[in-house]
Amino acid sequence: MSSHKAVVVFESMFGNTEQLAREIGDGLAADGWQVVLADVLFVRGADLSGCDLLVLGGPTHAFSLSRPGTRADAVRQGAPEARAQLGVREWLASIDAVFPSVAARPLVAVFDTRADRAQHWPGSAARKTAKVLRSHGFSVIDRPMSFYVQDVKGPLVAGERERARAWAAHLLELMRTPPARSA
Repeated sequence: MSSHKAVVVFESMFGNTEQLAREIGDGLAADGWQVVLADVLFVRGADLSGCDLLVLGGPTHAFSLSRPGTRADAVRQGAPEARAQLGVREWLASIDAVFPSVAARPLVAVFDTRADRAQHWPGSAARKTAKVLRSHGFSVIDRPMSFYVQDVKGPLVAGERERARAWAAHLLELMRTPPARSA
């Protein structure tokens, strides 16, 4: 049994990013990791205590992380109003307070969801998240990962849940291989 802890923090307007976060968490837990799954609206400092791997995920809005205005647009399209209160962008603004000691910061992996038709468009929430985290001294252990939804509201493209599980297995391999940690 592993004594490692992963925290999967997600922002999800229509539930698609949350579904993938659950798959990633389940994939890590299947290897014996203690996993905390936390909606960005409700993540607590205690959830992050002792974290070895932080996985952050959110939807791509307007080629980047969501903003209050893009979340309000999602609400107008049917997303629950409560989901618009806070996003990964705002949570990242307080990341130094969440992890004040640079030496004690966990390794990080990032993912996003985006519309299938936007696969080759520039900009992604995951790439922006990775850039912000690196600027705050975090080590991002893998390239930002994108998963696809059929349309703004979803559903997930066929096979994306399985791809999320496979990515979790890949993250576990990276965690087991010390040279890959500095990527």
